[in-house]
Amino acid sequence: MAFLLALDQGTTSSRAILFTLEGRPVAVAKREFRQLYPKPGWVEHDPMEIWESQLWAAQEALRRAGVGGEAVLALGLTNQRETTLVWERATGRPLYNAIVWQDRRTAPLCEALRARGLEPLFRERTGLLFDPYFSGTKLLWLLENVPGLRARAERGEVCFGTVDTWLIWNLTGGKVFATDPTNASRTLFFNLHTLAWDPELLEALGIPAALLPEVRPSDGDFGETLPELLGAPVPIRGVLGDQQAALFGQGALGEGEGKCTYGTGAFLLLNTGKRPVLSEKGLLATVAWSLGGRATYALEGSLFVAGAAVGWLKEVGLLRESREVEALAGSVEDTGGVYFVPAFTGLGAPYWDPYARGAILGLTRGTTRAHLARAALEGVAFQVRDVVLAMEEEAGVRLKVLKADGGMAQNRLFLQIQANLLGVPVAVPEVTETTALGAALMAGVGAGALSPEKVAGRYREAERFFPTMPEGRREALYRRWREAVERTRGWAKEEG
Repeated sequence: MAFLLALDQGTTSSRAILFTLEGRPVAVAKREFRQLYPKPGWVEHDPMEIWESQLWAAQEALRRAGVGGEAVLALGLTNQRETTLVWERATGRPLYNAIVWQDRRTAPLCEALRARGLEPLFRERTGLLFDPYFSGTKLLWLLENVPGLRARAERGEVCFGTVDTWLIWNLTGGKVFATDPTNASRTLFFNLHTLAWDPELLEALGIPAALLPEVRPSDGDFGETLPELLGAPVPIRGVLGDQQAALFGQGALGEGEGKCTYGTGAFLLLNTGKRPVLSEKGLLATVAWSLGGRATYALEGSLFVAGAAVGWLKEVGLLRESREVEALAGSVEDTGGVYFVPAFTGLGAPYWDPYARGAILGLTRGTTRAHLARAALEGVAFQVRDVVLAMEEEAGVRLKVLKADGGMAQNRLFLQIQANLLGVPVAVPEVTETTALGAALMAGVGAGALSPEKVAGRYREAERFFPTMPEGRREALYRRWREAVERTRGWAKEEG
């Protein structure tokens, strides 16, 4: 039997899942790695820990399935996007820690670029806006702050990449230096219309073109793994950023279809077909995937904190394990008037405020940790509603059902809360790890074993949650949520 191997490199862990060609998971392995916080608002990863944890997961998944690399038809790779790495071209040695997508250190750089009047040009070309979230200003910070890096980059001695490029480089022993359009479209210097790096935007940012990887289609040929890594050379035939992979894995291949992935952050994507929709409501235009060089686009709303809010409850001692949150939050009927705005690293769509900070409002002597747990879940659900409302207005459509996946999609209480606060049904698939599934299915397409039509037919719904909250109460709660959000805006900027 031939299998598809998905490498799912996330923000807090690296996973590998072996799938059948029908999209059924056979074996899974996962390894967490350190989160580094050198300064407030800074988030970094050790590049070698990313690589070593991902390699271990791939090897362990094969071991658990009792097969070797020769049984794998193709490998698909999906990754945390925007996280930025630089390494030495000659040796593959990292030249700085990976700067994670959550990192806020480049907020002043973004302000300076905005002051130069460049944002309209960048929005029109890239579908993005100036925010520390994206890779471009992270790379600019590295060039300006790592001694000697700019001079070496201009001499062609340095490689820049997002996590996909870093892993491909290591999997192929440095033979392939490439990315795909989904990851490239998150950098701030990839042109959505030409599907190529934009020389004018690179010049405006002061980024040498010699740094950049080749852009290949999402279903393209990304080489093959070194034989000693997985026991046999395995073709790499699918590469997608994690949120685009989840959209593909949900079978949302038609225009107007969408999904929300609840991971460390939460990400809503709406398929907009063969044209990018440039937003005026704080949403992003992005490449959904490129099949045979033909691009499909999506409208995206990105929230920086979802599962990370539950992680924070654990870190401060309110939970022993993250999985306890469902029972604890379910032990109370409401939050007791508490609102939790989890803006730990600023606010994403539709606010885009890097200076916002988290807040818990409405505390009384009667507030318990159960109320805080439920407020954390509601805080994630309210953020999703913010984005859905903006998306509906932008696209001119009414969401009929929200397809959910990711870690929080296993929390049935949360899904009911989401349906209640959104006012529309929430559906979950049989395979909730659709990010890995999407990467595997894209590899199947790249290997010629699957067609896009077969991918769309792979989606199987497991359960649907319907809203039960009266509309009047839903709207009243949402008004208070918006008031709570406003109290967090610009907080870090005011403190200097």
